Amino acid sequence: MASTQNTSKTFKLNTGASIPAVGLGTWQSQPNEVKNAVEWALAKGYRHIDTALAYGNEAEVGAGIKASGVPRDQIWLTTKLDNTWHKHVQDGIDSSLKSLGTDYVDLYLMHWPSSTDPDDRKKHYADWDFVDTWREMQKLVDTGKVRNIGVSNFAIKNLEKLLSAESTKIVPAVNQVELHPCNPSPKLIDYCKSKGIHVTAYSPLGSTDSPLYKNEQILSVAKAKGKTPQQVLIMWGLQRDYSVLPKSVTKERIEANFDLDGWSLSDDEVSKISNIPDRFKVCTDGWLPVKVFFGDDE
Repeated sequence: MASTQNTSKTFKLNTGASIPAVGLGTWQSQPNEVKNAVEWALAKGYRHIDTALAYGNEAEVGAGIKASGVPRDQIWLTTKLDNTWHKHVQDGIDSSLKSLGTDYVDLYLMHWPSSTDPDDRKKHYADWDFVDTWREMQKLVDTGKVRNIGVSNFAIKNLEKLLSAESTKIVPAVNQVELHPCNPSPKLIDYCKSKGIHVTAYSPLGSTDSPLYKNEQILSVAKAKGKTPQQVLIMWGLQRDYSVLPKSVTKERIEANFDLDGWSLSDDEVSKISNIPDRFKVCTDGWLPVKVFFGDDE
């Protein structure tokens, strides 16, 4: 059974660092919303903020952190290398640090296993792939600009390629992927655990206007617990032993999503949610020049 003090729960990474179990996601947040969302989240007690160069909101995230008054060393900050920056890893982190207004990030992720030509986003580099990118990301660890490095949107197939590469000297600390009851990916989670890679869930609520909010199994559990569907979905993720990044820009929802202490789901309730048969993905790979999801992670 999960700890009943989930707001202070952390997971130990293969680097020895401790990542807070619950963070604020900022993907798909509109301009001028993120600063307040970050400030509200930190005031509520969140200590994990997730962003990316591709989100276009790193400056707002940095402004929200500054406005919160919470010391930088008390906040776990994650950002990500964009696809078109794969040949320019050093420039990518420097750009992010400048926008965020900080000297370092706690976690730097390769956003996608797609080394995209910036002159034609429909093309993948012919002479470069994510193994090359990881080789360059490994060099950042000794610079002090990043505390931990990891990947995002990596399926088992691509993780195997990365881990078997001769140039791979550092096992990713984290693999951030889409996880919710309609995209549970148990094989991927088990594979990552077997390799010592921590899993973090993005879109754990199923994204904006999620059909999960109307799912009968989730609604029945929420009613029985006296909780919101969102709280139940977050707790389900935590009890599967991965960190979660619920996204919201509404103060009341940000605060409610963090009301996770003093209760948990029973094994039967976890099983009930885990056995929801419906499947959907918020994030697909059709917009990328290469396929990154292979349907073999279930």
